[in-house]
Amino acid sequence: MIEPRFRQANKTDIPALVAIENRCFSEDRLTQRNFQWMLEKAHAELIVVEAEGIMAGYGLLLYRRGTSLARLYSLAILPEHRGSGLAASLLGALENCARQHDCVYLRLEVRPDNERAIALYRRLGYRQFDRKLDYYEDHSEALCFEKRIIYPQPVTRLEVPFYRQTTEFTCGPASLLMAMNALNPELEQSQELELQLWRESTTIFMTSGHGGCGPHGLALAAYRRGFAVEMFLSEEDVLFIDSVRSPEKRQIIALVQADFMRQLRKTSVRIHYRRVSLDELCEHLDAGRIPLVLISTYRINRNKAPHWVVITAHDAHFVYIHDPDMEEGQHSSMTDNIYVPVPKRDFPAMARFGRSQLQTALVLSTQ
Repeated sequence: MIEPRFRQANKTDIPALVAIENRCFSEDRLTQRNFQWMLEKAHAELIVVEAEGIMAGYGLLLYRRGTSLARLYSLAILPEHRGSGLAASLLGALENCARQHDCVYLRLEVRPDNERAIALYRRLGYRQFDRKLDYYEDHSEALCFEKRIIYPQPVTRLEVPFYRQTTEFTCGPASLLMAMNALNPELEQSQELELQLWRESTTIFMTSGHGGCGPHGLALAAYRRGFAVEMFLSEEDVLFIDSVRSPEKRQIIALVQADFMRQLRKTSVRIHYRRVSLDELCEHLDAGRIPLVLISTYRINRNKAPHWVVITAHDAHFVYIHDPDMEEGQHSSMTDNIYVPVPKRDFPAMARFGRSQLQTALVLSTQ
């Protein structure tokens, strides 16, 4: 086996990286501009491997801010160096990089016809956990693989079908869709239902733009569709009103919440005015119930915005979420948004919003 040398890529490597890309791939190629963006702006790590004094390949990792997840975006070895063990050595080096970033999982996508790569991933401990239709430029599907690279105890997960929100203001309905579909597989995920849920459950809590959905309206929407719902609220006051300056708008927010409360009193929705611990939410998950939690996106994208996610799994160290808000752009992937590991020590701070440190969650189950 050739003794490899690994190092961080720099801008002077871009011409050689583009040459490797063009020799290794016929479609979905990274360009000079892509490599420059990865080196200068992306939350990424680009490692090159040298063998016999030349650059023989590279591996590109993408990290999701605020989480413990890394994704192998691309791995390329020149044809004349394949079969020498370089790919396995490079992947091992990339796993070490991900561990140094405290990432619990390394994930990747691969074409179903790339049998050589699939055999390598399986041999190194990767397992297929999903597939994505129409993923590549030629409309081929992608197989999604992952490897747990730290804390190797098994993870228990609920099977929750992912749904990507189709507007910037429907994270709540999209999260509710995922939870309802997990409990009732016959329920169809669609933009029509996503927007219907938004119309039913929206309130106005932003200083401008479309209204978003608070827990009261989402609880009602789930109850009307036959689900049992428990709602946890850390306060009884009108929600999402702190940042609203307009007296008229504040009045509308208060009226909407009061109307939701009148409707909720006629239902079997259980409302708890207290903070709910992460341990409690995990206990609900263990019992097959699905929690929706409002978080602040600050730790993910440095924007202090309220955002709904679904808790889908947990273990001794991590809680896992489905995040319906996929980033735009050619480098984004559903793989970054499903079963996203967040350290349990960090999640309680993430699951608070605003000056009042609002904490709210919905727990859905079948009736």
